[in-house]
Amino acid sequence: MSIRLSEVRKGFGPKEVLRGFTLAVEDGETAAIVGPSGSGKSVLLKHLVGLLRPDSGVVVVDDHSVPELARDDLARLRRRIGYVFQFAALFDSMTIAENVGMGLRRLPGWDRGRTETRVSECLGLVDLDGLGGRYPAELSGGQRKRAGLARAIAASPKYLLYDEPTTGLDPVTTSVIDGLILRMRDELGVTGLVVTHDMTSAFRVADRITLLHEGKARFTGTPAEVRTARDDVLRGFVEGDPGLYYGLQGGRRNGP
Repeated sequence: MSIRLSEVRKGFGPKEVLRGFTLAVEDGETAAIVGPSGSGKSVLLKHLVGLLRPDSGVVVVDDHSVPELARDDLARLRRRIGYVFQFAALFDSMTIAENVGMGLRRLPGWDRGRTETRVSECLGLVDLDGLGGRYPAELSGGQRKRAGLARAIAASPKYLLYDEPTTGLDPVTTSVIDGLILRMRDELGVTGLVVTHDMTSAFRVADRITLLHEGKARFTGTPAEVRTARDDVLRGFVEGDPGLYYGLQGGRRNGP
Protein backbone atom coordinates (compact mmCIF):
# COMPACT_ATOMS: atom_id res chain seq x y z
CA MET A 1 0.00 0.00 0.00
CA SER A 2 1.23 3.52 -0.81
CA ILE A 3 -0.52 5.08 2.17
CA ARG A 4 -1.57 3.27 5.31
CA LEU A 5 -3.22 4.63 8.42
CA SER A 6 -4.04 2.15 11.16
CA GLU A 7 -5.91 2.89 14.39
CA VAL A 8 -4.79 6.53 14.31
CA ARG A 9 -5.83 8.58 17.32
CA LYS A 10 -5.36 12.32 17.74
CA GLY A 11 -6.75 14.71 20.31
CA PHE A 12 -6.37 18.39 21.05
CA GLY A 13 -6.85 18.98 24.75
CA PRO A 14 -10.09 17.29 25.82
CA LYS A 15 -11.35 16.93 22.22
CA GLU A 16 -10.51 13.63 20.56
CA VAL A 17 -10.70 14.21 16.80
CA LEU A 18 -9.47 10.85 15.52
CA ARG A 19 -10.55 7.79 17.46
CA GLY A 20 -8.91 4.87 15.70
CA PHE A 21 -9.06 5.81 12.01
CA THR A 22 -7.89 3.15 9.53
CA LEU A 23 -7.39 3.52 5.76
CA ALA A 24 -5.19 2.06 3.01
CA VAL A 25 -4.62 3.68 -0.38
CA GLU A 26 -3.13 1.62 -3.21
CA ASP A 27 -0.57 2.75 -5.80
CA GLY A 28 -2.16 4.76 -8.61
CA GLU A 29 -5.49 5.05 -6.82
CA THR A 30 -7.39 8.22 -6.02
CA ALA A 31 -9.20 7.84 -2.72
CA ALA A 32 -11.58 10.30 -1.12
CA ILE A 33 -12.29 10.91 2.56
CA VAL A 34 -15.65 12.58 3.03
CA GLY A 35 -17.32 14.05 6.06
CA PRO A 36 -18.74 17.30 7.39
CA SER A 37 -16.61 20.33 8.22
CA GLY A 38 -14.74 19.86 11.49
CA SER A 39 -14.76 16.07 11.34
CA GLY A 40 -10.96 15.79 11.14
CA LYS A 41 -10.32 15.35 7.40
CA SER A 42 -7.58 17.99 7.18
CA VAL A 43 -6.08 16.67 10.43
CA LEU A 44 -5.56 13.35 8.66
CA LEU A 45 -3.70 14.98 5.77
CA LYS A 46 -1.35 16.77 8.15
CA HIS A 47 -0.36 13.43 9.66
CA LEU A 48 0.73 12.18 6.23
CA VAL A 49 3.26 14.98 5.79
CA GLY A 50 4.45 14.99 9.38
CA LEU A 51 2.88 18.29 10.38
CA LEU A 52 1.04 16.41 13.13
CA ARG A 53 2.03 13.28 15.03
CA PRO A 54 -0.59 10.78 16.14
CA ASP A 55 -1.19 10.15 19.81
CA SER A 56 -1.17 6.48 18.84
CA GLY A 57 -1.48 4.35 15.73
CA VAL A 58 0.42 3.85 12.49
CA VAL A 59 1.02 6.38 9.69
CA VAL A 60 2.96 4.95 6.74
CA VAL A 61 3.67 6.70 3.43
CA ASP A 62 5.87 5.13 0.75
CA ASP A 63 6.91 2.38 3.20
CA HIS A 64 8.12 4.95 5.74
CA SER A 65 6.66 5.36 9.23
CA VAL A 66 6.15 9.12 9.09
CA PRO A 67 6.21 9.86 12.85
CA GLU A 68 9.54 8.05 13.22
CA LEU A 69 11.41 9.85 10.42
CA ALA A 70 14.35 12.09 11.24
CA ARG A 71 14.14 15.67 9.97
CA ASP A 72 16.22 15.11 6.80
CA ASP A 73 14.36 11.90 5.94
CA LEU A 74 11.03 13.66 6.45
CA ALA A 75 12.15 16.46 4.14
CA ARG A 76 13.00 13.89 1.45
CA LEU A 77 9.60 12.24 1.83
CA ARG A 78 7.82 15.58 1.58
CA ARG A 79 9.47 16.17 -1.80
CA ARG A 80 7.53 13.12 -3.04
CA ILE A 81 4.24 14.56 -1.83
CA GLY A 82 2.34 17.41 -3.48
CA TYR A 83 -0.14 19.27 -1.25
CA VAL A 84 -3.04 21.21 -2.76
CA PHE A 85 -4.27 23.65 -0.13
CA GLN A 86 -7.93 24.46 0.40
CA PHE A 87 -7.60 28.11 -0.66
CA ALA A 88 -4.58 27.65 -2.97
CA ALA A 89 -2.24 29.46 -0.50
CA LEU A 90 -0.52 31.44 -3.24
CA PHE A 91 1.81 34.30 -2.33
CA ASP A 92 0.16 37.53 -3.47
CA SER A 93 3.50 39.32 -4.03
CA MET A 94 4.73 36.66 -6.45
CA THR A 95 3.63 35.95 -10.01
CA ILE A 96 1.92 32.68 -10.78
CA ALA A 97 5.11 31.38 -12.39
CA GLU A 98 7.12 32.33 -9.31
CA ASN A 99 4.57 30.59 -7.08
CA VAL A 100 4.67 27.41 -9.14
CA GLY A 101 8.47 27.32 -9.27
CA MET A 102 9.21 28.29 -5.69
CA GLY A 103 9.82 24.73 -4.51
CA LEU A 104 12.03 23.87 -7.47
CA ARG A 105 14.50 26.63 -6.69
CA ARG A 106 15.48 24.81 -3.50
CA LEU A 107 16.35 21.57 -5.29
CA PRO A 108 19.94 20.83 -6.37
CA GLY A 109 20.53 21.01 -10.10
CA TRP A 110 17.55 23.22 -10.87
CA ASP A 111 18.87 26.29 -12.65
CA ARG A 112 16.70 29.09 -13.96
CA GLY A 113 16.23 27.59 -17.41
CA ARG A 114 15.20 24.17 -16.14
CA THR A 115 12.84 25.73 -13.62
CA GLU A 116 11.16 27.94 -16.21
CA THR A 117 10.67 24.97 -18.54
CA ARG A 118 9.08 22.88 -15.82
CA VAL A 119 6.85 25.74 -14.67
CA SER A 120 5.61 26.18 -18.24
CA GLU A 121 4.89 22.44 -18.46
CA CYS A 122 2.92 22.46 -15.22
CA LEU A 123 0.87 25.50 -16.20
CA GLY A 124 0.04 23.72 -19.44
CA LEU A 125 -1.11 20.61 -17.56
CA VAL A 126 -3.66 22.69 -15.63
CA ASP A 127 -4.69 24.79 -18.67
CA LEU A 128 -3.10 28.04 -17.49
CA ASP A 129 -0.82 28.53 -20.48
CA GLY A 130 0.31 32.12 -20.85
CA LEU A 131 -0.82 33.22 -17.38
CA GLY A 132 2.48 32.76 -15.56
CA GLY A 133 3.20 36.49 -15.51
CA ARG A 134 -0.02 37.38 -13.70
CA TYR A 135 -0.48 37.77 -9.96
CA PRO A 136 -2.98 35.77 -7.89
CA ALA A 137 -5.32 38.76 -7.53
CA GLU A 138 -5.65 38.84 -11.32
CA LEU A 139 -7.01 35.28 -11.50
CA SER A 140 -10.43 33.86 -10.77
CA GLY A 141 -10.96 31.51 -7.85
CA GLY A 142 -10.86 28.49 -10.12
CA GLN A 143 -7.68 29.68 -11.81
CA ARG A 144 -6.01 30.14 -8.43
CA LYS A 145 -6.97 26.58 -7.51
CA ARG A 146 -5.40 25.38 -10.74
CA ALA A 147 -2.25 27.37 -10.03
CA GLY A 148 -2.07 25.71 -6.62
CA LEU A 149 -2.31 22.33 -8.33
CA ALA A 150 0.44 23.30 -10.79
CA ARG A 151 2.70 24.17 -7.86
CA ALA A 152 1.89 20.84 -6.18
CA ILE A 153 2.96 18.81 -9.23
CA ALA A 154 6.04 20.87 -10.10
CA ALA A 155 8.52 18.53 -8.40
CA SER A 156 6.90 15.44 -9.99
CA PRO A 157 5.51 13.99 -6.76
CA LYS A 158 4.41 10.39 -6.35
CA TYR A 159 1.51 11.44 -4.10
CA LEU A 160 -0.98 14.29 -4.26
CA LEU A 161 -3.01 15.35 -1.23
CA TYR A 162 -6.03 17.55 -1.94
CA ASP A 163 -7.53 19.55 0.93
CA GLU A 164 -11.12 20.50 -0.03
CA PRO A 165 -10.12 21.26 -3.65
CA THR A 166 -13.60 22.42 -4.77
CA THR A 167 -14.60 24.56 -1.77
CA GLY A 168 -16.11 27.88 -2.83
CA LEU A 169 -16.33 27.01 -6.52
CA ASP A 170 -19.39 27.03 -8.77
CA PRO A 171 -20.52 23.70 -10.30
CA VAL A 172 -18.86 24.31 -13.67
CA THR A 173 -15.50 25.24 -12.15
CA THR A 174 -15.81 22.31 -9.74
CA SER A 175 -16.17 20.00 -12.74
CA VAL A 176 -13.01 21.50 -14.25
CA ILE A 177 -11.03 20.87 -11.05
CA ASP A 178 -12.38 17.32 -10.83
CA GLY A 179 -11.26 16.73 -14.41
CA LEU A 180 -7.76 17.89 -13.52
CA ILE A 181 -7.62 15.54 -10.53
CA LEU A 182 -8.45 12.68 -12.88
CA ARG A 183 -5.82 13.92 -15.33
CA MET A 184 -3.18 13.84 -12.61
CA ARG A 185 -4.02 10.20 -11.95
CA ASP A 186 -4.26 9.12 -15.57
CA GLU A 187 -1.45 11.13 -17.17
CA LEU A 188 1.03 11.43 -14.29
CA GLY A 189 0.23 8.19 -12.48
CA VAL A 190 0.11 9.83 -9.06
CA THR A 191 -1.58 8.33 -6.03
CA GLY A 192 -4.17 10.79 -4.76
CA LEU A 193 -6.03 11.39 -1.53
CA VAL A 194 -8.86 13.92 -1.61
CA VAL A 195 -10.60 15.20 1.51
CA THR A 196 -13.93 16.85 0.78
CA HIS A 197 -17.51 17.32 1.89
CA ASP A 198 -18.62 17.56 -1.76
CA MET A 199 -20.19 14.20 -2.64
CA THR A 200 -20.69 15.11 -6.30
CA SER A 201 -16.96 15.69 -6.60
CA ALA A 202 -16.10 12.56 -4.61
CA PHE A 203 -18.26 10.38 -6.85
CA ARG A 204 -16.58 11.88 -9.91
CA VAL A 205 -12.91 11.53 -8.96
CA ALA A 206 -12.56 8.70 -6.43
CA ASP A 207 -11.85 5.03 -6.96
CA ARG A 208 -12.90 4.48 -3.34
CA ILE A 209 -14.68 6.69 -0.81
CA THR A 210 -14.39 6.61 2.98
CA LEU A 211 -16.79 8.34 5.34
CA LEU A 212 -15.05 9.81 8.38
CA HIS A 213 -17.58 9.79 11.20
CA GLU A 214 -16.93 10.30 14.90
CA GLY A 215 -13.20 9.91 14.34
CA LYS A 216 -13.37 6.55 12.56
CA ALA A 217 -13.79 5.17 9.07
CA ARG A 218 -17.51 4.47 9.14
CA PHE A 219 -17.69 3.04 5.61
CA THR A 220 -15.27 2.45 2.73
CA GLY A 221 -16.31 1.39 -0.75
CA THR A 222 -16.39 2.19 -4.44
CA PRO A 223 -18.72 4.96 -5.61
CA ALA A 224 -21.21 2.28 -6.70
CA GLU A 225 -21.05 0.64 -3.27
CA VAL A 226 -21.53 3.99 -1.54
CA ARG A 227 -24.61 4.73 -3.64
CA THR A 228 -26.24 1.42 -2.75
CA ALA A 229 -25.12 1.15 0.89
CA ARG A 230 -27.81 0.72 3.53
CA ASP A 231 -25.85 2.39 6.34
CA ASP A 232 -28.14 5.18 7.60
CA VAL A 233 -25.32 7.54 8.60
CA LEU A 234 -23.66 7.22 5.18
CA ARG A 235 -26.99 7.65 3.40
CA GLY A 236 -27.73 10.68 5.54
CA PHE A 237 -24.48 12.34 4.54
CA VAL A 238 -24.77 11.47 0.85
CA GLU A 239 -28.40 12.61 0.67
CA GLY A 240 -28.01 15.59 2.99
CA ASP A 241 -30.58 14.18 5.39
CA PRO A 242 -29.85 15.22 9.01
CA GLY A 243 -32.49 12.84 10.32
CA LEU A 244 -30.55 9.88 8.99
CA TYR A 245 -27.07 11.29 9.60
CA TYR A 246 -27.65 12.30 13.21
CA GLY A 247 -30.17 9.58 14.00
CA LEU A 248 -32.94 12.03 14.87
CA GLN A 249 -35.82 10.34 16.64
CA GLY A 250 -38.86 12.21 17.82
CA GLY A 251 -37.15 15.50 17.08
CA ARG A 252 -34.10 14.72 19.22
CA ARG A 253 -30.54 14.50 18.03
CA ASN A 254 -28.76 11.31 19.00
CA GLY A 255 -25.58 12.10 17.09
CA PRO A 256 -23.03 14.91 17.47
